[in-house]
Amino acid sequence: MPLVTSKEMLKNAQAGRYAVGAFNVENMEMVKAVIGAAEELRAPVMLQTTPSTVKYGTVETFAAIVAAEAKKASVPVCLHLDHGDSYELACQCMENGYTSVMIDGSKEDFAGNVSVTKKVVEAAHAKGLPVEAELGKVGGKEDDHEAEADTNTDPMEAKDFVEQTQVDSLAVAIGTAHGFYEGTPVLDKERITEIKKVVSVPLVLHGSSGLSDEDVRECVERGMCKVNFATELRAAYTDAVKKLLKEKPETYDPKAFGKVGIPAVKEQVKKRICVCGSDGKAE
Repeated sequence: MPLVTSKEMLKNAQAGRYAVGAFNVENMEMVKAVIGAAEELRAPVMLQTTPSTVKYGTVETFAAIVAAEAKKASVPVCLHLDHGDSYELACQCMENGYTSVMIDGSKEDFAGNVSVTKKVVEAAHAKGLPVEAELGKVGGKEDDHEAEADTNTDPMEAKDFVEQTQVDSLAVAIGTAHGFYEGTPVLDKERITEIKKVVSVPLVLHGSSGLSDEDVRECVERGMCKVNFATELRAAYTDAVKKLLKEKPETYDPKAFGKVGIPAVKEQVKKRICVCGSDGKAE
């Protein structure tokens, strides 16, 4: 089916008390793996690209690949800009077929975050497209943006932010970090509950790679409606290629790398879809 927006997807997840898995893709093979996993499990799914990914492969190319693969699928597929770092990039994505965008103004102060988010929301809503924003700071490194420390989201600031910006979903900081964790993460899960009490839009969990299934499930139960996975998919793909080259160092055909990478990523995506509880939720 054609690409759909994330708005209905996330509203359904919010009502059904599950989360939509949002998976970052880096190439055609990962796109096929993610959509294939969603198809097998009858799950709605979001595919995401970061600014560095589209800088490498271009917005137009990723939009064309995902649209072509989604057209063959019978489950809802959304193409989302993850951690959009400018109004201009968000607009470029919207103009070229993305059906959802994120503007990450979390590096700004509160007023600056509100300002850039409102600007993107106005442009997106004029096209009938939803916007995700971020309030608070998720630790670790995502693309070229690195947070030195976690600053968890204040519930009343979140309420004010959503009211001022009219954003459609909100990524909140609860102690997660981008990339793999060096130790055991300490998550402020109660903060999800507190934010949900005062914020009506779907909440988003970033920095989920490496979190235990139990942690993800509890975050979803408390109100997270979208859960992002990136680093663990990159690792699954790369580890499969490394294994092939170790066993068959004479391999030179790039298609052989994709043939082992696709099932590795697909299996990881299927596991995370089930943890999020979105399997069987496709409409």
